[in-house]
Amino acid sequence: MEQLCGPKLPFWVANDTLHTDRPDLTECFQLSVLTWLPCIYLWVASPLYLFYLKKNNKGYIMMSIMNRFKTVFGFLLWIICWTDLFYTFHEIHQGESQPPIYFISPLVLGMTMLLATFLIQFERLRGVQSSGVLFIFWFLSVLCAIVPFRSKILQASSQSVVTDKLRFTTFYFYFGLVVCELILCCFNEKPPLFSSVVTDPNPCPETTAGFLSTITFWWFTSMAIKGYKVPLEAKDLWSLNQRDSSSTMVPKLLREWEKEQTKARSEENVSTVAAYNKPPPSTTNHVAGGGGADSSPDEVEVLLSNQKKSPHQPSFLRALIKAFGPYFLIGSAFKFLQDIIAFINPQLLRMLISFTKQKDVPDWWGYSLAFLMFFTALLQTLILHRHFQYCFVTGMNVRTAIIGAIYRKALVITNSAKRSSTVGEVVNLMSVDAQRFMDLTTFLNMLWSAPLQIMLALYFLWQNLGPSVLAGVAVMILLIPFNAFIATKTRSYQVEQMQYKDTRIKLMNEILNGIKVLKLYAWENSFKDKVMAIRQKELVTLRKMAYLGALSTMAWTSAPFLVALTTFAVYVAVDKNNVLDAEKAFVSLSLFNILRFPLNMLPQVISGMVQASVSLKRIQGFLSHDELDPNSVDRKNTAADYSVTVGNGKFTWAKEDAPVLHNINLMVPQGSLLAVVGHVGSGKSSLISALLGEMEKLEGEVSIRGSVAYVPQQAWIQNATLRDNILFGKAYNEQKYACVLEACALTPDLEVLAGGDLTEIGEKGINLSGGQRQRVSLARALYSDTDVYLLDDPLSAVDTHVAKHIFDNLIGPEGALKGKTRILVTHGVTFLPQVDNILVMVEGRVSEMGSYQELLKQNGAFAEFLRNYALEDFTGEEEALEEILEDEELFPEDALSNHTDIVDNEPGINEAKRNFIRQISIISADGENPRTRSVRRHNCSPRKHVEPQEKKKPAEMDKLIQAETTETGRVKMKVYLEYAKAVGPLLSVFIFFLYSCQSTASIGANIWLSQWTNDASTNQTEENLKMRVGVYAALGITQGVLVMISSFTLAMGNIGAARKLHTNLLTNNLHSPQSFFDTTPVGRLINRFSKDIYVIDETLPSTVFMFLGTFFVSLSTMIVIVFSTPIFAVVIVPLTLIYIFVQRFYVATSRQLKRLESVSRSPIYSHFSETITGCSVIRAYDRTSTFVLLSNMKVDENQKSYYPGIVSNRWFGIRIEFIGNCIVLFAALFAVTGKENLNPGLVGLSVSYALQVTMSLNWMVRMTSDLESNIVAVERVKEYSETKTEAPWEIEDKKPPPEWPSEGDVQFQNYSVRYREGLDLVLKNLTLSVKGGEKIGIVGRTGAGKSSMTLCLFRLLEAAGGDITIDGVKISEIGLHDLRSKLTIIPQEPVLFSGTLRMNLDPFEKCSDEEVWKALEHSHLHKFVSNQPSKLQTECAEGGENLSVGQRQLVCLARALLRKTRILVLDEATAAIDLETDDLIQSTIRTQFEDCTVFTIAHRLNTIMDYTRVLVLDKGQVAEFDTPTHLISQRGIFYAMAKDAGLVQ
Repeated sequence: MEQLCGPKLPFWVANDTLHTDRPDLTECFQLSVLTWLPCIYLWVASPLYLFYLKKNNKGYIMMSIMNRFKTVFGFLLWIICWTDLFYTFHEIHQGESQPPIYFISPLVLGMTMLLATFLIQFERLRGVQSSGVLFIFWFLSVLCAIVPFRSKILQASSQSVVTDKLRFTTFYFYFGLVVCELILCCFNEKPPLFSSVVTDPNPCPETTAGFLSTITFWWFTSMAIKGYKVPLEAKDLWSLNQRDSSSTMVPKLLREWEKEQTKARSEENVSTVAAYNKPPPSTTNHVAGGGGADSSPDEVEVLLSNQKKSPHQPSFLRALIKAFGPYFLIGSAFKFLQDIIAFINPQLLRMLISFTKQKDVPDWWGYSLAFLMFFTALLQTLILHRHFQYCFVTGMNVRTAIIGAIYRKALVITNSAKRSSTVGEVVNLMSVDAQRFMDLTTFLNMLWSAPLQIMLALYFLWQNLGPSVLAGVAVMILLIPFNAFIATKTRSYQVEQMQYKDTRIKLMNEILNGIKVLKLYAWENSFKDKVMAIRQKELVTLRKMAYLGALSTMAWTSAPFLVALTTFAVYVAVDKNNVLDAEKAFVSLSLFNILRFPLNMLPQVISGMVQASVSLKRIQGFLSHDELDPNSVDRKNTAADYSVTVGNGKFTWAKEDAPVLHNINLMVPQGSLLAVVGHVGSGKSSLISALLGEMEKLEGEVSIRGSVAYVPQQAWIQNATLRDNILFGKAYNEQKYACVLEACALTPDLEVLAGGDLTEIGEKGINLSGGQRQRVSLARALYSDTDVYLLDDPLSAVDTHVAKHIFDNLIGPEGALKGKTRILVTHGVTFLPQVDNILVMVEGRVSEMGSYQELLKQNGAFAEFLRNYALEDFTGEEEALEEILEDEELFPEDALSNHTDIVDNEPGINEAKRNFIRQISIISADGENPRTRSVRRHNCSPRKHVEPQEKKKPAEMDKLIQAETTETGRVKMKVYLEYAKAVGPLLSVFIFFLYSCQSTASIGANIWLSQWTNDASTNQTEENLKMRVGVYAALGITQGVLVMISSFTLAMGNIGAARKLHTNLLTNNLHSPQSFFDTTPVGRLINRFSKDIYVIDETLPSTVFMFLGTFFVSLSTMIVIVFSTPIFAVVIVPLTLIYIFVQRFYVATSRQLKRLESVSRSPIYSHFSETITGCSVIRAYDRTSTFVLLSNMKVDENQKSYYPGIVSNRWFGIRIEFIGNCIVLFAALFAVTGKENLNPGLVGLSVSYALQVTMSLNWMVRMTSDLESNIVAVERVKEYSETKTEAPWEIEDKKPPPEWPSEGDVQFQNYSVRYREGLDLVLKNLTLSVKGGEKIGIVGRTGAGKSSMTLCLFRLLEAAGGDITIDGVKISEIGLHDLRSKLTIIPQEPVLFSGTLRMNLDPFEKCSDEEVWKALEHSHLHKFVSNQPSKLQTECAEGGENLSVGQRQLVCLARALLRKTRILVLDEATAAIDLETDDLIQSTIRTQFEDCTVFTIAHRLNTIMDYTRVLVLDKGQVAEFDTPTHLISQRGIFYAMAKDAGLVQ
């Protein structure tokens, strides 16, 4: 320095700088260090920055006035600097020699100003709207120039004349310009030309925010204010940054994953080739997902043994790291900075305490220390939140990418893969596992940061206390295994509890899905007990977790104290000369506090990593599943006349299973209609699946020419409008659309639906009847206009006359599809004569094939089958047709009953009646008979349909399912009180009391410590030592014990509350009337039982616990600071006000964002599970890409509310921590001002408390808002625990005698009924009486009230007038269970519950095994069940998935046989069964229920032709009621229907 500045200008003079009341720095120091600092910064930063700008070009910005000013100022600064330089040269000419520093500094500075000016322009060309690099540069320049600014004035004033006038002037010009540059730098440029910001309707202000706004998240303020004024809605959210959208993120991850897979595959191949020569690959239906799947079976064994040695699985982790690592590392860099800065404050605290000890030091030391503390804390805050922002955004991107990858994969996995993971599990991958990654990324940096912090803290502690620190560290290390033990225990309990929760939810799901059946059979209690048993186990586990939690909390809170105690005790005991003074004690305490965080976080991060690695394996496993081979079915087939061919095909559902179809040979000529028939389970549907490429092809060839449309057996309906379901992504063409509706007999249904074809269909098509769903599915196929149609039994779900209409208008030789190739699986014998070819399947083989005539001639199995069934069906088709053509006016007009009366302008009712009104096609209002129409079928005039659609403006669209309400605004105080009441009022008060005691103990211990440290100054350390240590220990231990007791009491209270709330919810739900379940989607109820109960069980207790903890910590901090510096009380008021103000803004906004986020989250999963169930349909129609886009949209929609949620936390964190930093500042300032009458102990106490406060303030608000978000669960559970219930299950004084009903007489007297309040009557004044033992058939058009009549018997619908009496007992007076347990119904949709077959037949275990077997024998299941390995204990899958629909129906029959009551109701139970099984059921009913009263709602009239009487309902009234023969002779409605079905001439 001597050489640079010369001998006259010294570099450092301590007396001028430190030990004076007017400090100043020397001129040499100002010229060198202060001038060069900003320059060095800019020259180091610019190469990196320029590289960054080259990579990221956002388009250029037009030159603005501001930009011109910046540039001009830059040039002026350069000129000023070089003026100085030339002036120095000038001085040399004059003969005054100047030291070298006068050349170097202006030169360097001038160059730097040129660089800055260049950067200003380069940024403009690269589209940078606000520059951080330059802002920091100008800021540093101003900071460094302030010192010379002050010292030049001081010099001038002391010397009264300015010696160096030119340099004096240039410096102030320089200063002014630099300040101007700094101010200009705070403002933003306009966005670049052609940027997306201009086009976006609601762009995120972040992209255009300035540097200051970005680091303080000021750009978010607009949303915070809006959210505070009015609750935010989805439309207020900013659109997602392109960077974070699915369209960018998912391909990014998939590209890396592809690379990984290819790499793994190539390594795999190398290893397999090395092992042996490959046999030629067999034709499998596989694309290798994990590599090597195209190997023959014997090779697979070798492969497996190879893989044990060298598993080359593609690593999903590597793909993730490559895709998201770089961005994440920026966040890590910030974390590193923050860790270093964190250790400055304890050092400043040490200086502050030593400052208060010294008497004669200048005051400005103290003030600068106070402000330095404030600034380091501020810097730390800004850097920390930058780091969090990077981490959270990475987490969000990882989630987006993983969800996208899983969704794409789910569309293409094979059936065996699908079997290994259920829909629920895959949805879990999406929700839980993706979420785990997201949570992990936020804390991942702790892996290296925690050890770093620990090492630094130990280093400083060692300096402070020497080796005694090791005692404290030992305590910490001993606590780690203790905590780890508790954590592993808790983890295992958690797993256990999750299993109970899953079983409980699965059971609840089934209960709610089959609630109608439970009500009809009066089985609620059996299932309620099952749920309660699981719940009990769950609560026991929760209680164990609570015990452990209390222990670990004790360890957690006592740890810092125990560490301090051991360290101090050892320190004092080791050596007589060691004195514990304030400096040592409080600096050590603040260091221990820093240590506390990483030590607690490490185990959490590690366990988080363990969880994430499990998730990683699961996701990797799923993404490596085999995919369906798109080439297994040859779509490019060009063979001229056959459009579908299969050559000796052998197919199976999964590689490891036995083949299902053997030796299939099939050729379907272009444009022909092939019918596939066979018994239940003979492989008809499998054949269709094989043609679609859904099955594993073991051998053979399959080819299909052209595009395919597919109608599955169970119609797949999306949750969208009816029109969208039919269009399925095709463009809307009015005329074509009208034709389609006409052909599928949907026109009349539209008139009944409230919104016409814009009615929203619920999930799984819930508000359509089975028949309507099937017809919508058919309409979708017809509209798609493809070359080949695969129809899997579409006619089973509809009435006979509708089936006829559809066959004639759509499928048959004259239908809309004539000329297309059609393959129809069917049970209906009626249509077989009209098809081109018939294929007969028997046990997975083709038994015979040919036209109807040929097969009859062959006289094989088929002919036999027909002889039994079809004779009565076909006689005289032809004549009948002629006859009808002559006699158009066949139907009396009123018989057509168009049912407008049901609808009568009542919006939205019909949808809800999904199970009641069977809108299975009302015959069209024109009064045309379907046969007649079938002749004029093709002139489908669009005109007819245009008008109704014009009338039905979507404006009146009424949604059946009310949107789930998201609560807005603040949570009512009432809810907290409700919860406190559930916990127990006395207990709640006691818990508060315990918490305040524990805080008192904690404060006491610290004040005692500060007294102890003051002994040092009075030299009384020796005599008081034992007492000091003893009392300190006692206070600390008391605190620990109190913590444990309080957390334990709290946990007990919470568990009690959880038990109460769940029991009420369950009981109330099982008592709700059927109408409640028809209008509430199952998902919403399940959500109450899963999500909300989970929150009450697990999240809420921990939130309450944390809230109370942080609240008392913050409170005690304030008390301590006020106790040591009473003047601080003045500052508390404004700070508290600001705190409450910010907190209000944040909580209002973030709560609403959270709600929006959770509301937009469920569509992702429901769309996903919908996709999985319908993926065969989606693939068949080749709509995969559209669905992927849909999913992307839904994810982006969700992230749109999640992103502001993250930012709101950052925004708020910075503001709250600012308040915390102010508390530090004031605590230190007041300590400095009151230095005379404060002892160092108190200063240490108050400032070290203040340093902690930011953390607890921050957490307190987080917890307040979490508490508000989570307490909502209580509100939501309450809401469904207080809905209206149905009549009581049992009424003691009205119990019917046990043998009732002995006769089985049923009387309806003036009986009327409606579905819900305010709707029209469905049955009007019905009066009829039925004698015991009669068999009654009930027929009528759709919506005539057939089903409603049977539901009334069971009181699922309560009477609006009149009575029903059974054997003289009025059913409205007895308990529901007493009534329902005495009646039996075989419902239309066979519902099975998961569990054993035995449980499904007899849940209360009232019958012996013999009786059960007997029932199975009568219901023709004996052979099937005895073939099963576990006989009666055979497990039924969820919903009975592993039985065919026919078998399920037979199980329902067996149930009825076991109950054996006097009255039996059959509801259209014959839909999904082939004629043979149907006959079996009918004969069983005739023999087994001979002396019972039977009501049958008939689909097929031939089943009721021999009944005692037939009841014809029309518009909810009795139209005809007599014996079948009599009715036919009357030639009324029944006759017309019989004629339709071909039963009479």
